Amino acid sequence: MSLNVITKTITLADGREITIETGKLAKQADGSVVVRCGGTMLLATVVSAKEAREGVDFMPLSVDYQEKFASAGKIPGGFLKRESRLSDYEILICRLVDRALRPLFPSDYHADTQVMISLISLDKEVLPDCMAALAASAALSVSDIPIEAPISEVRVGRVDGKFVVNPTRSQMESADMDMIIAATEENIMMVEGEMLEASEADMLEAIKVAHEEIKKQCIAQKELTIETGKTEKRTYDHEINDPELKADIAAKLYDGAYAVAAEQNADKKVRSQKFKAVVQEYIDALPEDSDVNIGLVKKYYHDVEKDAVRNFVLDKNSRLDGRALNEIRPIWSEVDYLPSAHGSAVFTRGETQSLTSVTLGTKLDQQMVDGAVHSGTNKFMLHYNFPAFSTGEARPNRGPGRREVGHGNLAYRALKNMLPKDEDNAYTIRVVSDILESNGSSSMATVCAGTMALMDAGVPVKSAVSGIAMGLISDGNRVAVLSDILGDEDHLGDMDFKVTGTKDGITACQMDIKVDGLSYEILSQALEQAKEGRLHIMGEMAKTITETRSDLKPHAPRFHKQVIDKEMIGPLIGPGGKIIQEIQAESETTITIEEKDGKGHVTIFGDSKEAIDKAKGRVNAIVAQPEVGEVYEGKIKSIMPYGAFVEFIPGKDGLLHISEIRHERVDNTADVLTEGEVVKVKLIGIDPKSGKFKLSRKALLPKPEEAQQSEA
Repeated sequence: MSLNVITKTITLADGREITIETGKLAKQADGSVVVRCGGTMLLATVVSAKEAREGVDFMPLSVDYQEKFASAGKIPGGFLKRESRLSDYEILICRLVDRALRPLFPSDYHADTQVMISLISLDKEVLPDCMAALAASAALSVSDIPIEAPISEVRVGRVDGKFVVNPTRSQMESADMDMIIAATEENIMMVEGEMLEASEADMLEAIKVAHEEIKKQCIAQKELTIETGKTEKRTYDHEINDPELKADIAAKLYDGAYAVAAEQNADKKVRSQKFKAVVQEYIDALPEDSDVNIGLVKKYYHDVEKDAVRNFVLDKNSRLDGRALNEIRPIWSEVDYLPSAHGSAVFTRGETQSLTSVTLGTKLDQQMVDGAVHSGTNKFMLHYNFPAFSTGEARPNRGPGRREVGHGNLAYRALKNMLPKDEDNAYTIRVVSDILESNGSSSMATVCAGTMALMDAGVPVKSAVSGIAMGLISDGNRVAVLSDILGDEDHLGDMDFKVTGTKDGITACQMDIKVDGLSYEILSQALEQAKEGRLHIMGEMAKTITETRSDLKPHAPRFHKQVIDKEMIGPLIGPGGKIIQEIQAESETTITIEEKDGKGHVTIFGDSKEAIDKAKGRVNAIVAQPEVGEVYEGKIKSIMPYGAFVEFIPGKDGLLHISEIRHERVDNTADVLTEGEVVKVKLIGIDPKSGKFKLSRKALLPKPEEAQQSEA
């Protein structure tokens, strides 16, 4: 059997090569490719139904990215020992690909389409996430599924002050910027990333560097389309249209929709009801025997409403709720709202509200990460919840979806680099944002509330972080950049751009562009306007809290850290963990022990200073090295004719000879001491050969003549 294998090679700026191969694997899919760089290989397939399902008027696209553990020579953990539900990391990559691919499909294409990307081989130095969208787009390019243009994504890291495209894992360890950018050959489509307080100019430069590399990858895909003979795409007819009805609705309803927009009602529900009333009046006026398709009426009116709102904003340089283009909605906030949480904050901006809590835990609370690409532990977690009531809806709670994972990750990336480094932070930190109201950018409210809750909890954050969502409306000639967008403006606009940062620079960003030809000048304007908005929001936050609290809440766990000799780790743990478990039980603390740098690092967590001091005393008693001349309080373990053996340090016994019990002569040890008795003793010697300890009790007692003189 002969194979018609076609391969294209793309050379990166540093000389590394990416190859795209088709015609060898998964040939029954509509399109399939294998993308390879070094030892990392991704298999991408795409299948699209021949017909759309009845009544579907959107693009039913699903993107799944999965990492096979075998690709890294690993066996999955857990009971099943096989790949199961996607991890949060895999879901985030699915979102990156989906957001870049979705705008490629024609607006009238509604067939079920599934893109599957599998990591089938992993080179530990070549990160696969930045090639997933290239693989997906290439699979579409060698299929007959219609798309407007190929896209690609690349990662840009800044390493030692220089921008590097698709840096290696080792390079990323020292990078101060991590961005993934998606684009066609002509236009930027999507941006997401994190950075260490970067400037707006640096962020723009990273996007430009990425686009130059993406152009080469898009050209290679176009060549692949020609070589595979897939220039002719399938024909389809997925929509029922009525041009006369469309024109009639535009003529009769545009002015009504424009008038509602011009009312500039700040109440989302009232505004929505008035927009719906415009089309409902049209429907109610139809004759009873009319055969007009009501579904088409609502569809065409949606487009009319969109045009009316956009034109109103461009005509008046004003907003649906009456604000100026750069105006931020009213903000109020509060900290220490939840008395039993370790830290909490309420942040409300307009009709968007986040109730955020902070919980401080021990090393035992760290998140375990078991993946093909990433594994280890995570000391900082941020979880985002978006219940239906936040938008006045009723739907069952089925746990966090992809949207919740993505929004939470953006807030996580915004805050994580402002937390103290691991070596300076003994706590596992969990931040939970519950969105109680939503009308525009609840993820940015999460960033603001998260910062304030961390400060309230006493976590020493480097700097406060605020976030803002920007929008854009353009008709090709006129442009309106909108600060702090509403949900309607997000839906009807051409750009959704979220940016977070401190007073000194950007910490994270996420951007989706829905219009072609967005210039860098407009993007620069949006960034500068976002900076003004961020600083304004930060000023509002400062009215509530300006710096981290000097102490933790009374009910928050405290900790004590100390370093012990490596040889003392075993005695502290004890046989089968017996000793350390006893200390924890008696003191009601949690103790963790790590070996690093040739030392033992002990951390004691407790709910009170008394508990920590009790555990610390027990630990010190075990790890302390006996010193001649020191006084100890010990317990008599056994009585002998020649003396008593005393445990003066846990696990260490010494001989209290009968001659060292007291100054007067002692004929029988049992006449003076009893087993289990606690006595104070002084270490008077250590045998250099045997290491045995010599103890004295009489050295701590006054001599008889001294006692007599004191009586006199």
